[in-house]
Amino acid sequence: MFPNLKLDATKVYLFIEFTASAFFSMMFVTMSLYEATVAGLTPLQLVLVGTTLEISAFVFEIPTGIVADVYSRRLSIIIGYFLMGLGFLIEGLFPAFLPILLAQIVCGLGYTFTSGATQAWISDEIGEEPANQLFLRATRVGLTASLLGMGLAMLIGANNVVLPIQLGAVGVIIIGFVLIFIMPETGFKPAPKEDRNTWQHMLHTFNEGVKSVRARPRLITILGVGLFYGLYSEGFDRLWVKHLLDNFDIPIFFGNNQVAFFAMLRIAGSILTIFAIRFVEKRIDSGSSLAIGRGMLIVTGLIAAAMIGFANSSLLPLTLGLYLVVNVFRAVSNPLYSGWVNQKLDPQTRATVHSMVGQVDAFGQIAGGPSVGLVARFFSVVAAITTSGLLLLPAMLLVGRANSQSRNEANIEATTTSLE
Repeated sequence: MFPNLKLDATKVYLFIEFTASAFFSMMFVTMSLYEATVAGLTPLQLVLVGTTLEISAFVFEIPTGIVADVYSRRLSIIIGYFLMGLGFLIEGLFPAFLPILLAQIVCGLGYTFTSGATQAWISDEIGEEPANQLFLRATRVGLTASLLGMGLAMLIGANNVVLPIQLGAVGVIIIGFVLIFIMPETGFKPAPKEDRNTWQHMLHTFNEGVKSVRARPRLITILGVGLFYGLYSEGFDRLWVKHLLDNFDIPIFFGNNQVAFFAMLRIAGSILTIFAIRFVEKRIDSGSSLAIGRGMLIVTGLIAAAMIGFANSSLLPLTLGLYLVVNVFRAVSNPLYSGWVNQKLDPQTRATVHSMVGQVDAFGQIAGGPSVGLVARFFSVVAAITTSGLLLLPAMLLVGRANSQSRNEANIEATTTSLE
């Protein structure tokens, strides 16, 4: 019925990154503002919304990762975008606490279908090392696209905070529809038909993924880093807008609400991040785990310090500057961490291992989110965001340990090569 429109895998990956970043940024510019004002959620409810999303991701991450390893990466990704779009649409149509919680469950399920599967799919199609390089390039492409999405949110949301969420949700559904026709899958070898419907095979794939992680102590340490990144992130993500609204007079541009201000702030962060990612691409060898680890150590320290400063600053310009530091280096950490995990993974369990990473992050957010929410409830949002910054500090110790393990692995490999 439809012609074969399959494109080169690299182009499809960049298409996904561009379009998803544009639509997600369009929604995220107004999401927190919408939840805090139109839906009227309290600080604790704001955090519980995020926690619900992460519980959904935690519950579904491993099963959906196994689906991607056993059945089809491509199918998993397409399903994911349809579900995420549906979840965002529910949130945009029903501004109340319980419907928003339901939306998080649907979004979380959809996200897990793409998490791990996307990295595994592109690694299968073009190879591990080119994929690691593509992660950084795609991040820059996504950041450029996010500028477009933020600009659209600023125009569309000037008089209607919810409209960018509704339109962005429809856009995410369209991504899934387009991928049906353009997305190739040539590098993936699915499980034999006789094994596809057996939970035994899925359990075997999961167990092989666990063995892959346990066989590499450095990877276990890296997962520990991911845990602390999860612990700190939920409180900041859900409360930074509330913090600015409660403690500062936010200027209003071009309309009747603060959408333009938050859009301009995010645009500034994205522009700075584009330059930062380009700098990292040139300076950090994506094929060296030690080089990536050194970069992660610097980035982690800067995020923690800037977040604590953001929470406690009383000057709006300084507070906004520290927010930009947090925003930029969080964006830099994402491709670095993906490349760190992706090195030397078994292709048969790659999606499952990446899904484990997502589950560890979700577990951290599930544990950290309510704790920080209770701090906000009984003390203040300032105390909650400060707590979030402190929760990231132990990650620096684990990054240092992972770097030591990388040096030991490099020494062992060098010794083995010299003996041969």
